Parts: sequence; C-alpha cells; structure tokens
Amino acid sequence: MFCDEKKMIKEVIVVEGKSDIAAVNRAVVADCIATGGVKIAKEIMREIKTAYKKRGIIILTDPDAAGEHIRRLLTTRFPKAKHAFVSQTDATKDTDVGVENANVAAITAALAKVRGEQFSPTVRFTEADMRKFALVGAENAAANRAKIGATLGIGFANAKIFLKRLNRYGITHEEFAAAVAQNADLQEKGNNDENGCGNCPSGGNGTY
Repeated sequence: MFCDEKKMIKEVIVVEGKSDIAAVNRAVVADCIATGGVKIAKEIMREIKTAYKKRGIIILTDPDAAGEHIRRLLTTRFPKAKHAFVSQTDATKDTDVGVENANVAAITAALAKVRGEQFSPTVRFTEADMRKFALVGAENAAANRAKIGATLGIGFANAKIFLKRLNRYGITHEEFAAAVAQNADLQEKGNNDENGCGNCPSGGNGTY
C-alpha cells in the first residue's frame, strides 16, 4: 500500500545490493539499481547509464572503502550524478557496514542532503582550514571528519577526499560554520597558528 508520508524521489538511486534497496524503499518511494558490488556487470552499467540520461541518478553507496571505490568509478562515468551519504555510525551493525543497516530516519536525512559535484569547483577551503578545526593532523581528526561530514551530508572520507568534497560539492562558508557550531567541541581544537585560515570559516584562500 502506498504511504503518502514517504517522499518520492525523481532520480534513480544507485546502491550496492538488494538489501540496500529494501532499506531505501522503507524510507522513500524510489526506483533503485544495485551495482552488485565493486565489479559492475556491463548490463548493470548500461541500466545505470539509461537512468542517468533519462532521470538522473543519486549515488548512495556504503560508507567504506569499497563503497568509495564504486562512488569514484560511477562519478567518472557519470559526472553529473548526485551524491548522498549515510554515516558510518548509522550504517554499522555489529561489525557490518552498509546502507542496509541504516534506519528510515538516517536514509531520509541522507537523501535530504543530496549534493552534486561542480565542474569548476570554487576553492573555498584549504588544508589550513582542515587543520584549524582538527579535521587533519589531530588525534581525533577522523572522528571530527565523520561528525562534520554527517552534518553537511558529504559523508566520511580521508582528509584528502574530504577536502575535495568541501570544494567540489559547493559547501559554503556559512554551511561549514553552521556544521562547526553543531559540533562545538571542534572550535577550540586544531592548529590556529600563522598557517591557519584567518577568517575561516568566513574566509580562506589558496589553490586546490
């Protein structure tokens, strides 16, 4: 029976497995395609290509190394794809990490924060910004990236990829500032010396 409380998603959502599809369908009304893992079959890739051209796609892979590999592969093939992320915390059950483990609220929140990559990203953030807020070069940097990534809807990643996402997904200084405010314990941590970003999160220059 159709549930009118569920949001209907126009794009086709690309996940990794059938269990992920079931989890997504508990949260929203959407058509999904499962890649079947890291090695995507030719017929599945053709199906994704058709969906990409006709309706657009949202990539929602697992927050682990394999999921990141699939996301990069699909982004290379389909550069206008949109991206959604569930956090590792929300996607973990015992030792298993996957979208299938995320509850309705987590998946709904992830799809409410869909991002698209920019072809000519504006360089708003640099490594200095990352250091100032202990997102790199600090003992708790990985945990901090997980918190900020979840708040911004750009997921967890290593420092290099996280910085790319900040710039390529069009995160504004205002959005970043709000995310930092929601994770207030980050504000007084990190390296705030002469290599800091000055006015970050309302400033920050450099090349990417």
